[in-house]
Amino acid sequence: MKYYLIAGEASGDLHASRLMNSLKDSDSSADFRFFGGDQMLAVGGTLVKHYREMAYMGFIPVLRHLPTILHNMEMCKQDILEWQPDVVILVDYPGFNLDIAKFVKERRICPVYYYISPKIWAWKEYRIKRIKRDVDELFSILPFEVDFFEGKHHYPIHYVGNPTMNEVDEFRKAWPSLREKFYQQNALAQEKPIIALLCGSRKQEIKDNLPPMLKAVEDFSDRYAVVVAGAPSIDKDYYQPFLAGHHVKIVYDQTYSLLSEAKVALVTSGTATLETALFGVPQVVCYKTPLPKLIGWMRQRVLNVKYVSLVNLIAVREVVTELVADTFSVENIKAELLKILDDGRRAQIQDGYAEVRRILGEENAPENAANIMYNLLNNQSK
Repeated sequence: MKYYLIAGEASGDLHASRLMNSLKDSDSSADFRFFGGDQMLAVGGTLVKHYREMAYMGFIPVLRHLPTILHNMEMCKQDILEWQPDVVILVDYPGFNLDIAKFVKERRICPVYYYISPKIWAWKEYRIKRIKRDVDELFSILPFEVDFFEGKHHYPIHYVGNPTMNEVDEFRKAWPSLREKFYQQNALAQEKPIIALLCGSRKQEIKDNLPPMLKAVEDFSDRYAVVVAGAPSIDKDYYQPFLAGHHVKIVYDQTYSLLSEAKVALVTSGTATLETALFGVPQVVCYKTPLPKLIGWMRQRVLNVKYVSLVNLIAVREVVTELVADTFSVENIKAELLKILDDGRRAQIQDGYAEVRRILGEENAPENAANIMYNLLNNQSK
């Protein structure tokens, strides 16, 4: 069968590549064409557009790159129309992917499957109407989404397990054979504990969060190795102005290696908070916003969720401290960091991480999703 996949970010590229591998196990004749990245390309198929040319965040960057975004969308639609796939599989990235879903359904080209459902439970809940109209099957990787979609909106979905847990556990098994190379390659001293800075995968996130993170860890740089996780989608030169004058290292596209060795981490919210938890690294979630007092007020009254980090959302309680909007400051980051480094919070956080693992379960997400997809498509073609 012919599978058309669309992933617009680094995390989507990783998840989609694992799904593609599992689809190949189910379907020996699987043919892939996709918007995605290097990890999907390594599995096989045709890369139409790399996600590096697609990942824009925030009102101003989106407005500035609107002609490019519209061109990419039109190109994608035309490519799907010409290739005539048996299914279009969307991977997160809702701003782009929901428009593609609408196009595919209007043209009646093929079924639309959504792997890693849009997080409309946090923001833009009105998108449920579009999902019900344009998405044939929704595959969830977060257990609390079942109640949201099926209980609240009466839209049946498939909870398949969490692929991040599968990916992290697989990496941890291989880590002992990779550890020495990581330290040598990055000129890191093994005797010095690491503070990891995960400041986001988009330029705007890095610009907002990295400078205060660096300021917060200045007093620790004599006792700890401060290491920044460079995002694979960002040019290396972009980081240099922020790092100038700071005693820090940066590693590119080695986040899992970094988390395997980190003693503590400062993390911008997103999938990285869950990855950090699954590696067992105590963390402080840091997210700077414009108009912090207004955003802080909106968090309490407008947003549909109490927390911004996946760790706390899954546990339904504050496992890790979130410094967001009006609570975000260099002083607050330092204070929370000290609590962890002095071991006052470490055991408490680790207990919460164990609870998160238990809630996620042991399911193999890409394998489960691929089996369901293949069986659905096979039954439909009969």
